[in-house]
Amino acid sequence: MKEVLVIGGGIAGIQAALDLAEQGLRVHLVERTPSIGGRMAQLDKTFPTNDCSTCILSPKMVDCARHPNILLHTYSEVLAVTGEAGDFRARVLKHPRYVDETLCTGCGDCALKCPRKVPDEFNLGLNQRRAIYLHFPQAVPMVMTIDPEHCTYLTRGKCGLCQKVCQAGAIDFEQQESEFELEVGAIVVATGYDFYDASHLSQYGYGRYPNVITALEYERLISASGPTGGHLLRPSDGQPARKIGFVQCAGSRHVRHNRYCSTVCCVHSTKEAVLAWEHDPAVNSHVFYTDLRGSGKGFREYIDRAARDYAVNFVHGRVAQILEDADHNPIIKYEHENTLRPERMTVDLAVLAISLVPARDAPQVAAILDVGLDDFGFVQTDPLAPVDTSRPGIVACGCCLGPADIPQSVAQASAAAARAAEFALA
Repeated sequence: MKEVLVIGGGIAGIQAALDLAEQGLRVHLVERTPSIGGRMAQLDKTFPTNDCSTCILSPKMVDCARHPNILLHTYSEVLAVTGEAGDFRARVLKHPRYVDETLCTGCGDCALKCPRKVPDEFNLGLNQRRAIYLHFPQAVPMVMTIDPEHCTYLTRGKCGLCQKVCQAGAIDFEQQESEFELEVGAIVVATGYDFYDASHLSQYGYGRYPNVITALEYERLISASGPTGGHLLRPSDGQPARKIGFVQCAGSRHVRHNRYCSTVCCVHSTKEAVLAWEHDPAVNSHVFYTDLRGSGKGFREYIDRAARDYAVNFVHGRVAQILEDADHNPIIKYEHENTLRPERMTVDLAVLAISLVPARDAPQVAAILDVGLDDFGFVQTDPLAPVDTSRPGIVACGCCLGPADIPQSVAQASAAAARAAEFALA
């Protein structure tokens, strides 16, 4: 059976893997985190339909895990790639979970007894998890993972409570890193994106003012599976947020930060304002924008509907600075484009639409795969072959090519799968 390697287990990587597997190819899906799902798993709803993100994603994740032609390699990363189109050899490193994947049922009894608490990366540090944890409630595979940096047993040789309470006998502190080699005919790169470091935008006070948060932190707060159980509460005092300011282009379209538009932010912030109203119609949302860009199907209509039906106030003005009053209320200072006068608005919560940037390990992945990057650090493709990288046999899709919404990423993934199949079957 011909084989293909897919690097990245977000929605683009999942779709590419499923398409390839349905064509009769064996797929190795390598994901560096303990579960597939990617950024989409952190979202509460998707625009412009406001469908539950997990309700769309979870069936695809389960299909991936159950498909006879797909092998999941989670908590793993590609170290080296040699060869050429039709005959690649990839060396993969698998990190130890210290949990036997064949025995663990994901029941969580071990986490209940674990005494060590650390910030939860999935929830962006808004709450804490244990040193043994499930990546998120719908994780695939549904297997616990021990954090070796914070586990008391692995760092000091003490505790071991998780091993004592695990009825399945799945805890294995003797696990070690392991390497294996894959022989594949083509490679699909779907390594996704990260967010610009909001602390670089000192004028907005992120990190100094507790009620200035990022759009993804907002997603976790308003999600039913998030740290507040879906209640939109201010981080400073746990009180409901009644007045929210959404700040667009935070790090995007700026000569000192990122010159490009991040594409999805306008509609994403609109969706978050709509969700706030759905949770509580008493909430007042204000979206501060330079110019509204809704280029996808139904996006412009979605923005119009938000203003008409959900009382979202779109303020045409670029935010210059965010200050804070004595009650930790953010004060948004902006120049209104209609009056050209400086104005200010005090809100309960300020939400920054942070620029999408290449994944932090994009340069290392590009070096391993020997593919080119564009001026912004995204994977470079041929203008006339939009999923082909600079190395034949290696294709790319999703946000590793640049900012894109979920429908675009899925469409690119299917195109990449079709192209990869050509290389693998040649």
